[in-house]
Amino acid sequence: QAQLVESGGGLVQPGGSLRLSCTASGFSLYLYAIGWFRQAPGKEREVVSCVLGDDGSTYYADSVKGRFTISRDDAKNTVYLQMNNLKPEETAVYYCQTVGTAGTHEALTACWADSDSWGQGTQVTVSS
Repeated sequence: QAQLVESGGGLVQPGGSLRLSCTASGFSLYLYAIGWFRQAPGKEREVVSCVLGDDGSTYYADSVKGRFTISRDDAKNTVYLQMNNLKPEETAVYYCQTVGTAGTHEALTACWADSDSWGQGTQVTVSS
């Protein structure tokens, strides 16, 4: 039984920070590229950031560059998303998922979910 579980969401004020965690069970996370996605009310699910499983090369959506950082801890079988200077429009349910990627090991240009099975995600609310 392989699964990914998201945690770390919550309520923060605009400009605040959160660190989300994506922890794998039943498989070794270092073998896979992992992405963070979010879905806001009334919006399509969108990719936020991805990291490769072999060399750690990353991808970020333009809207989060310079504010978000994706990282991994293989010993803990976990991928993190550090989110700084959060904006109200980033209120959404955040999900992690295995992904396919485009580009090279040096520079990813895109990533996308490679499964239609999604977990419960973790709610992030940015509001005063």
